Amino acid sequence: MSGRRGLSRRAFIGAGALIVGFALAPRVGLGQPARLPGSLDGNRRLDAWLRIDPNGTVTIFTGKIELGQGIGTALSQIAADELDVDLARIEVVYGDTARTPNEGQTAGSLSVEQSGTALRFACAEAREILLSAAAAKLGVPAADLSVSDGTVAAAGGGRITYWDLAGDADLGRAATATAKPKPPSAHRWVGTSVRRRDIPKKFTGGAAYVQDVRLPGMVFGRVVRPPSPGAELLSVDEARVRSLPGVVAVVRDGSFLAVAAAREEQAIRAREALKQSAKWKETASLPPSGDALYRDLMARSAPAETVTDKAAPAAAAPVKTLEARYTRPYQCHGSIGPSCAVAHWQDGRLTVWTHSQGVFPLRADLAKALGVATGDIRCIHAEGAGCYGHNGADDVALDAALLARATGGRPVKLQWMRDDEFMWEPYGSAMVMKLAGGLDAQGNVVAWSHEVWSYPHSTRPGSSAGVNLLAARHLATPLAPVLPADVPQPAGGSDRNAIPLYDFGRVKVVKHYVAQAPLRTSALRTLGGYANVFALESFLDELAAAAGADPVEFRLRHLSDPRARAVLEAAAQRAGWQSGAKGDGARGRGVAFARYKNLACYCALVADVAVDRGSGRVRVARVVAAVDAGQIVNPDGVVNQIEGGIIQSTSWTLKESVRFDRTRVTTRSWADYPIVRFDEVPEVDVVLLDRPSERFLGVGEGAQGPAAAAIANAIAHATGRRLRALPFTPERVKQALAGGSA
Repeated sequence: MSGRRGLSRRAFIGAGALIVGFALAPRVGLGQPARLPGSLDGNRRLDAWLRIDPNGTVTIFTGKIELGQGIGTALSQIAADELDVDLARIEVVYGDTARTPNEGQTAGSLSVEQSGTALRFACAEAREILLSAAAAKLGVPAADLSVSDGTVAAAGGGRITYWDLAGDADLGRAATATAKPKPPSAHRWVGTSVRRRDIPKKFTGGAAYVQDVRLPGMVFGRVVRPPSPGAELLSVDEARVRSLPGVVAVVRDGSFLAVAAAREEQAIRAREALKQSAKWKETASLPPSGDALYRDLMARSAPAETVTDKAAPAAAAPVKTLEARYTRPYQCHGSIGPSCAVAHWQDGRLTVWTHSQGVFPLRADLAKALGVATGDIRCIHAEGAGCYGHNGADDVALDAALLARATGGRPVKLQWMRDDEFMWEPYGSAMVMKLAGGLDAQGNVVAWSHEVWSYPHSTRPGSSAGVNLLAARHLATPLAPVLPADVPQPAGGSDRNAIPLYDFGRVKVVKHYVAQAPLRTSALRTLGGYANVFALESFLDELAAAAGADPVEFRLRHLSDPRARAVLEAAAQRAGWQSGAKGDGARGRGVAFARYKNLACYCALVADVAVDRGSGRVRVARVVAAVDAGQIVNPDGVVNQIEGGIIQSTSWTLKESVRFDRTRVTTRSWADYPIVRFDEVPEVDVVLLDRPSERFLGVGEGAQGPAAAAIANAIAHATGRRLRALPFTPERVKQALAGGSA
């Protein structure tokens, strides 16, 4: 995503670094195979990852999926370099349960780190196998051969191509990961901003999305959801709807209700007729709203689990202490295109075209919900029009499959309506973060406490033993989900990024994980990282103010990781940070830093904001970001991800919150859920610190948390008032300016 008022300025800085290798340590236990790098470890056959095609192309296979982050382009660059072929020869097959390796979910900014690493080693090994086959054909040692765009040449003049060798080079073998990938100095494609392969169809209006899929004889479906969580369908006039023009099938199974028709507008009219005649029994099961929502969350039964509790030797006692509470509401994915799937039953076997981010876990849950063997279901990824996280993509796949069973073998394309998406997608969890800290006489942090309350951040298919598909719980014989465990550290879920990377005297982090949520929650981009970084970096600014210290200097004082210091210094330098500069009451700037998941990319941001004191409206004018993602495969792709994360976080931070009463979700349209508009997009300036000898670090979710905190800190710098409750709506800003709690 890069819709911005003007082109962002970019910098690409080479940084020297030590080489980090991929350890191939043996597994625990006798007879266990050595661990392989990335996703190669769980998918150990070379032909699971690539195929040399006699037509002069190379097909690579990835269990990860393209959802607008550009991984298809990045993976192609990696493969092209390791194989010594032109990028145009690389074709990519994404998540397909019949063709690709099982790499679980495309989540957590792990695609290049996991799939890219696997492809790098698989292609390096395949190149050695091809060279060995070429050496046998040409009668020369493999060491005397060179490769250019798939043509193998011997020093004495003999030549043969990969395509000639396709039948002789056996890739149907277990990978060993013993072939050494190329050094950065030998890369032609990695490290360059090649054009994204997924953009042209989107830009020109081609068939780019699952919403564009058309199959012979296809009919169109719509689903009628209950009006509220827990509502029970009492009656509906099925006969009247079956008589409407074009209606092919009506399915009622418990409280699951759907209709298929020959034309899409006929399906929409039939859905409306079903809604009008349906009678429901509802219950008031939702929590209170406003600040009472957070008191309710904190009051729910959940054990206090210590995430970390450590103290530095001889840590001084604090002479000044602070504490603060920060909150985040339920938030939507806000997918621009409502969720959609195409389902087709043939001879008892089901094929589903889906924009799920995990086709293999989806297949497993579909099999349980439909009562068929996993091997009788094929899930094929087709990109959806907008989602990072778990929206309705998996749910709509089951909707389409249930409806398609009643159409006599005709494929069904079922698309949710806008109110379906807003009312029924799994939300990003509401959260509460209570922080406390202490300063010694020199103004250093010697005590730090972070306590978080949260509902689940992953109820995706495959995350528990139950069936995590919405319609399954509405069937006459419901298949309830099993309450999931929290995503464990070191990545974390509710406590993601709650452990500070700063050198504090004593650090204690505690989480209260509430598995039973009144509103369904799941993975929204960054999981708990967005809210925890917002709270952590906001509170750090509050401590800096209490110490009378500059926010950048204060952070550097407590940071020993040289890569963390480097991004913070680079962002401050590019932004022209001036120590001790004061806000003027309306304009201010703030800084924030995080390493996503404490495992992935390093990101530091400086945000400039303008606050209209009359209306309370905040405008984010400019954001400077400095990023270290290890070895960068496609610089433009990294910049795109950082830009998109900043824009998305700006929208979350200033505008987004799900509305509901005690019975129903009242957010049903864009009018109820405003998002940032094009004229509100800040200028974005990205500095990349490339470390070509370091391993890949995920980047897609690196900017969201720091962006929220930098905006919060900039507002405090501008106005002298601290906002701790997201989002920073005009009403909240005016309340804070008037001296109230916000």
